[in-house]
Amino acid sequence: MRELHARIERFATARPFVIARGVQHHVDVVVAEVHNDGHIGRGEGTPIYYRNDSAELAHAALLAQRAAIADGLTRSGLLDAMPAGAARNALDAALWDLEAKQSGRRVWQQIGLPQPLPMLTAYTISLGDPADMERQARVASHRELLKLKLGGEGDLDRVSAVRKAAPDARLIADANESWVGMDVERMCHAMALYNLELIEQPLPAGADDALRLVHSPVPLAADESCQDRGDLGALVGRYRFINVKLDKCGGLTEALALIHAARQRGLAIMTGCMLSSSLGVAPAFLAAMHGSYADLDGPLLLADDRPGGMRFAGSDVSPPEVEFWG
Repeated sequence: MRELHARIERFATARPFVIARGVQHHVDVVVAEVHNDGHIGRGEGTPIYYRNDSAELAHAALLAQRAAIADGLTRSGLLDAMPAGAARNALDAALWDLEAKQSGRRVWQQIGLPQPLPMLTAYTISLGDPADMERQARVASHRELLKLKLGGEGDLDRVSAVRKAAPDARLIADANESWVGMDVERMCHAMALYNLELIEQPLPAGADDALRLVHSPVPLAADESCQDRGDLGALVGRYRFINVKLDKCGGLTEALALIHAARQRGLAIMTGCMLSSSLGVAPAFLAAMHGSYADLDGPLLLADDRPGGMRFAGSDVSPPEVEFWG
């Protein structure tokens, strides 16, 4: 009989992680383990603060599924049994991992993907004043793709400073809903001069209709505005990309369906992650194989990752080893 175990774990950040909404010195994640016939499937989820989720709520939500898991709850059944979020993501990943261990077939094989190879990932430059972001970018200037956290006022100076420190790097940016009251089109045209390739979520979720008349030379990506498949209809004509995060949509199972539905609507794919260990990033790697951009640097932003976790070399991240996940 299958048994579900759950716990909360805390990871310190390597340095203060700053975005428009605040600063983090650590991240609390939930871990789900499903035990069956000597095999253990593992998964991790990071609660999303702007959805009023927490590690404690996610942990309780996992424990509430113990009887259902013992009775044979499947990944497809999870979509109805639990709301999207960190708890469902952790449990979905644990079930994928368990299936792989019991069948001897890797998750990528079950999905029908080609054998995974190392993948370019963005590396995050935390929000700060231009001088601070310039210092961060100089240290990371050898990386191919940098992602800038922006915060509204002063963003052009921030982008200019990063470009000065990393003249050869590719740049993408995440405004984290901070351009309220600003001329979004003017900002996008100004940032195009610094060869930005992508700008995430300039306006708050729910304010997307204002982007309908914005003609941006830089593609816009929906992050907070795209939680799951139900949001896609409102994004067409406003964004060119969606940012798929497993903690938002509630796991790899829903992420794959979301990616398929988005492509049918002509939306391109970016795959991101929250602050998390390699256990949280491992299933996201497979989702990222479907997209144009991967932002899977969560483990690099921690003081310490899990033993045996994802291998980062240069600007690339390698797929999880069979002993670690999937």
